[in-house]
Amino acid sequence: MTPFLAELIGTALLILLGNGVVANVVLSGTKGNGSGWIVISWGWGMAVFVAVFTMAAFSGAHINPAVSVGLAIANKFDWALVPVYVAAQFLGAMLGSALVWLIYRPHFALTEDQDLKLACFCTAPAVRDPLSNLISEIVGTFVLVFAVLFLAVSVFGLGALDALPVGLLVLAIGLSLGGTTGYAINPARDLGPRIIHALLPMPGGKRDSDWGYAWVPIVGPLIGAALAAGLYLLLQDPTSVQFR
Repeated sequence: MTPFLAELIGTALLILLGNGVVANVVLSGTKGNGSGWIVISWGWGMAVFVAVFTMAAFSGAHINPAVSVGLAIANKFDWALVPVYVAAQFLGAMLGSALVWLIYRPHFALTEDQDLKLACFCTAPAVRDPLSNLISEIVGTFVLVFAVLFLAVSVFGLGALDALPVGLLVLAIGLSLGGTTGYAINPARDLGPRIIHALLPMPGGKRDSDWGYAWVPIVGPLIGAALAAGLYLLLQDPTSVQFR
């Protein structure tokens, strides 16, 4: 399997299971309706676990442009491969989101709240404050990438990494930091499904895709990843930091 295909499949699995648990909790008539934030956080943590353990041997299972960029800044990943990985991640996120739409179509039709329908695709802030929302995404992604850098090996980045620690890491971020913005911490996870929400017809109607907020879960994670990689390099050797 090529790294491109592995990243595509891995990210599709991530979004299928991650946005799938959101749909199960928030859409009307599902067996998981109303089960709450803890279920969503666990679902996302296990989604990362599944995506990483299935694809790590083939691509390192970055499944996140912020992780790929952070690893590259920290000299643990080849910059030449970053565009290939990012393209695969965005396509995989779109595929996974389309599958959630397909599986839960009857429940989208039963759900009157258009904001809840949007939540099954992308993130939104609990309190809309662009600066605070941006800081939330920066900090959440910083924690993710900083921890991953201490677990990652060279070559693909996460190839020898056990999947469970990464899943538990995302679970911890969700439980502790996710209540502000829904913790995108992954540009592909947010933008890919947001595009699918805009493109596909929605049973029972839909609202706009909130493009005015869409920049936050893209810019915030990339800043957080860069800061995490910079600190990691400083801790390794403060006298000879080289950003490549």
